[in-house]
Amino acid sequence: MTPTMTTMRNPNDSMKSTWRTWDKDQWKIPHKILEHANVHHVDLDREVPVHSKEDKIPYVSDWALNRWVIVHAGIPLLIHQLYNSITGGHFHPIVSFFYYYYASRLFTTRELRSLRELGHKYGFLDGDKHERDGVPDIGVQKALISVLLAGFVRPLMTIYMTYNVNEAPISLNWKWIAVEVSLYGIILDFWFYWYHRIMHDVNGLWKFHRTHHLTKHPNPLLTIYADSEQEFFDIAGIPLMTYFTMRLMGMPMGFYEWHICQLYVMFAELAGHSGLRLHAAPPNPLTWLMRIFDAELVIEDHDLHHRQGWKKSHNYGKQTRVWDRVFGTCSPRIESVEANIDYDNSIGMPIF
Repeated sequence: MTPTMTTMRNPNDSMKSTWRTWDKDQWKIPHKILEHANVHHVDLDREVPVHSKEDKIPYVSDWALNRWVIVHAGIPLLIHQLYNSITGGHFHPIVSFFYYYYASRLFTTRELRSLRELGHKYGFLDGDKHERDGVPDIGVQKALISVLLAGFVRPLMTIYMTYNVNEAPISLNWKWIAVEVSLYGIILDFWFYWYHRIMHDVNGLWKFHRTHHLTKHPNPLLTIYADSEQEFFDIAGIPLMTYFTMRLMGMPMGFYEWHICQLYVMFAELAGHSGLRLHAAPPNPLTWLMRIFDAELVIEDHDLHHRQGWKKSHNYGKQTRVWDRVFGTCSPRIESVEANIDYDNSIGMPIF
């Protein structure tokens, strides 16, 4: 007898997520850590509004998102500079690693909780068809390890490669920072676009990407949910390729500049997997220019990519649509079509 799809399905591919409703005595350490962190995409005891595809979609201004990143990236730099100015001392590299590691954790925690509040207020894309996938019962530990690895490896890499103990935040190259932040996401997306696209198009490489596509309606905690090979490139490989590209182009890319660039990317990665029913583009000083050429990315673009699956996909970029536009792989939007955007209902992202 021919096996049915049900019997053929690998149980490790299940996206069933019920663990948050279990008796807590059944929880293991990863469940408790995720619960304690309080970074779920929704609260189980609160309603999520559901909209039809034709309902107007609120608009989030570019400045509102840039302001959020600038404030949350700037506060740790200001505290570090005050310490240096008052005491005359410098952070040892080990101290700097832990300081900026926890600063990045606070950044992501604040963002995840803000995204959750927006979800409860404005709902999610495709919400009339499917709710957001939660962290799967089978993958709680995997999801936690992925998040922790991303949070640990990137600051460690940045400290190891660029930190100079004698340079305080005031040494940040102010002449270059706007250029570096603007180009970092675009250049990173070039490398990500092709690495991402060949994993879809080449039979032998899809196996390294398929786990990430088990979720058709992702939430931010599934941003790095993938097999180890993809996790390596997402967390370290693509950022390193971007860093060296920018250095070859003559940009200074010191520690503080690279740290800020990576926070911009981190913000976009989480928001891009949020599925929020908002018309919002990843913060970048050049979004206005990309928009002229219909090359800015919005939340729905990557959300539609997840619903597509394997061959002949689209919207491979995760920071912009520049390379999708150049190489002809953009797909039509559904809820974020121009006529459906409520520019009169421009909303912000609360800073505090």
